[in-house]
Amino acid sequence: MKFAYFPGCVAKGSSREVEDAMRCVVKAVGIDLIDMPGAACCGAGVMKQGNHRLQLAINARTFAMAEEQGMDVLTPCATCQGNMYEDLTLLLEDEPLRSEINEVLERTCGMRFEGNLRMRHLLDVLVEDIGLDVVASKVVNPVDFPIAGYYGSPMLRASANGDDDPHNPVYFEDLIRALGGDAVDYDGRTASVGFPGLLSQEKTAMKMTASVLSEAKQEGARIMATACPLAHFNLDVYQVKAGKTTGKDTSMPVIHLPELVAYALGYNVDRYAQLRTRILVIGD
Repeated sequence: MKFAYFPGCVAKGSSREVEDAMRCVVKAVGIDLIDMPGAACCGAGVMKQGNHRLQLAINARTFAMAEEQGMDVLTPCATCQGNMYEDLTLLLEDEPLRSEINEVLERTCGMRFEGNLRMRHLLDVLVEDIGLDVVASKVVNPVDFPIAGYYGSPMLRASANGDDDPHNPVYFEDLIRALGGDAVDYDGRTASVGFPGLLSQEKTAMKMTASVLSEAKQEGARIMATACPLAHFNLDVYQVKAGKTTGKDTSMPVIHLPELVAYALGYNVDRYAQLRTRILVIGD
């Protein structure tokens, strides 16, 4: 099983742990990732506010790169997934727009987008393509504690989470249980944490972030795993500030979905031990 790999900017920059864990996960389940050197940022929900045509052209170029290899695109980032899925859908449905964007591609880089591909996120690939029974059979270190899964609203808003229900998704919870964990049910699992509003409306973003973290903790979560590296920035880096801004209890370890799966499948065992320590030190 092969995919054209789109890691997203965060996995190649401030959160290299996403990239490291992703490579472990795909090795364990038999996925080959084919890199796309030169693929640009998807826009992250910010670029289209200023120039959506530019974002469409950039993402169409990435789609064309994947098409040249005859592959669907796989990403570990819910923001990338939602953003690129929306653009892919728009380009497929609007032929005049697709022609306009293709003219730009042909003029600037000699490429053309035909639409013969799908955008996939690691979560739905593990559930739909690999199968949870296969994932469960490969578990070495069961994550036997209460875990709050956080989906990332851009992916759900775009209905870009495979065949899962965007209004009441279950894939993350099903995966957590397959890894040996106790999936915590809380409303905030599908809520926004305010990224990229953090850049202009920090106080509002802090309230949204605190709401998600505190609710998960109230429902018994000892740790949170997120399918969105950008949301992780709010939930982890700004966790203390969100708590101070709102007065809510936000103290909880937050890791990335690929990290959780990698730990359970036996990779990065030393970091798995550190994870248990973080649960005790941060969560309590």
